[in-house]
Amino acid sequence: MEAWFWYAVVAAILYGAHQIFTRLAAERIGDGLGGFVVEASAALSIFLYLAFLWLSGRWNQKFNIAGLNYSLLTGICVGAGTIMFFLLFQRGGPLSAVPAILAGGAAIMAIAGMLFFHEAPSWQRILGVAFAIIGLLLLRR
Repeated sequence: MEAWFWYAVVAAILYGAHQIFTRLAAERIGDGLGGFVVEASAALSIFLYLAFLWLSGRWNQKFNIAGLNYSLLTGICVGAGTIMFFLLFQRGGPLSAVPAILAGGAAIMAIAGMLFFHEAPSWQRILGVAFAIIGLLLLRR
């Protein structure tokens, strides 16, 4: 089994729980305020992780301007995406639509991986991208 596999399992569980909690929160808090609370609590949890690394002597965090800029763009995408999920749920979007939406994002990542990061295309990846796009289109009804 690949070294990264269990990180993927935990990430999938956490992101699944993230959407369930967003769905529960969307009926009880505004999209902007809810998004802010989500991102502020995420920043706090990352800060605590960094403090743990520092205090335990495991600090291994590198830094350069390009990494900072890409991280800022990532944060903008995450923040805007969080607001979009709040709006989706507040407008009656079903929680069951989230996997297809995330699969659409996965399709974008797979295409970028092949085009920009020179990851080998395979019939399985291309079929996965096609299924993800079809899944998104099926959500319209």
